[in-house]
Amino acid sequence: AESEAQSKRWRDQYIASFLERDIPQLGFTIPAATLRRFWVMLCHYHGQVLNYAEFARSFGVSDMTIRRYLEVLEGTFMVRLLQPWHVNLGKRLVKRPKLYVRDSGLFHSLLAISTAHELATHNKLGASWEGFALEQAARLIGKRREELFFWATHVGAEVDLFWQEQGCNWAIEVKYSSTPRLTPSMTSALRDLDLEHLWILYPGDKAYALGPRVSTLPLQALA
Repeated sequence: AESEAQSKRWRDQYIASFLERDIPQLGFTIPAATLRRFWVMLCHYHGQVLNYAEFARSFGVSDMTIRRYLEVLEGTFMVRLLQPWHVNLGKRLVKRPKLYVRDSGLFHSLLAISTAHELATHNKLGASWEGFALEQAARLIGKRREELFFWATHVGAEVDLFWQEQGCNWAIEVKYSSTPRLTPSMTSALRDLDLEHLWILYPGDKAYALGPRVSTLPLQALA
């Protein structure tokens, strides 16, 4: 777009068309205002593990209604429900999915973030970066939706994206930091998941090793 205002106007019109025209044409009988309010609420859970019962209480509907609305938005590629990876490690693992709004531009519009300056000072800046970087990685990895996972334990160890390829385990951790460092969480993931390699996607401009089988990778070098 020629300006941020023009971009925002286009995205607002796209959201309205999607809710008012596309959803009914696909056969879903959900009021546009209701689905928009639901979508906006989802933005506040972006990048978080989703508790269906808690979300249902907040939205004032049943657990099954929440799942139905999510199926609509996931099936139309508006949200990604990233499922947890389960292995028998003798540890308490997170077993609920993580939720992401797949398009960061729509995510910003739904949160009424109009400019880059507003985003830079918004409390969802880190979550926005995580979702954007994760979506780019998921597209390039080329796996089907059901072949991509995240992994997390109840004591805090986690990786944002996990997949298997050529008989090996691989993972990506996303960090909105100019100087990411190797953490105990990453060390735990390397060991427990027997990772061939762990990449840390970050908004810097240099790729460098942080240790055996773990390195930083600028998002612009992802391809």
